[in-house]
Amino acid sequence: MASSKHELVEKNVGLLAALTVVAISFATLVEIVPQFFQKETTQPAKTLVPLSALAMEGRDVYIREGCHVCHTQMVRPLRAETARYGHYSVAGESVWDHPFLWGSKRTGPDLARVGGRYSDEWHRAHLHNPRDVVPESIMPSYPWLETNILDGKLTSKKLETFRNFGVPYTEAQIRNAGAEVKGHTEQDAVVAYLQQLGHAFKDRGVR
Repeated sequence: MASSKHELVEKNVGLLAALTVVAISFATLVEIVPQFFQKETTQPAKTLVPLSALAMEGRDVYIREGCHVCHTQMVRPLRAETARYGHYSVAGESVWDHPFLWGSKRTGPDLARVGGRYSDEWHRAHLHNPRDVVPESIMPSYPWLETNILDGKLTSKKLETFRNFGVPYTEAQIRNAGAEVKGHTEQDAVVAYLQQLGHAFKDRGVR
């Protein structure tokens, strides 16, 4: 009886495909749905702080220039990864990221723990011409970031939008955001963004 049922499914391509989809969908739900209710995947790390106005602008430049295409921001829990980059990434570090910049392909190194690893001057030189500090680098140069000046006109709106996503920006931070970034270069902003990456874990507040 059982074998006849198996034979029925195996010989009917449409039924086999439908049951396969059902099985995969159920297994996926079992894996994903519980994550929505676990604090460690939905709550920010205890020492996580919102991006500054300047770092927020830097993040937008980072995305605009496609930096996330070559650099990930997620250290996997593998020995080879942690030995090179540091402690593996946890969900609480990035619950305020919209969109997430975890990435999947590394043409360049992972940047999840790059904050504070190099000086601001190193980052400026690296963005201007990567080969000045890493001779074997294949990363393109971004000299225009030194001359592009931020006007801050939309910065407050950006912070307000992120507050709607649950990021705890204060009224004062939103009100002063434009003034904080006005006159800074895009290079200043990108450096500010890079220097804050991984700050929550370095403060040992991740749980």
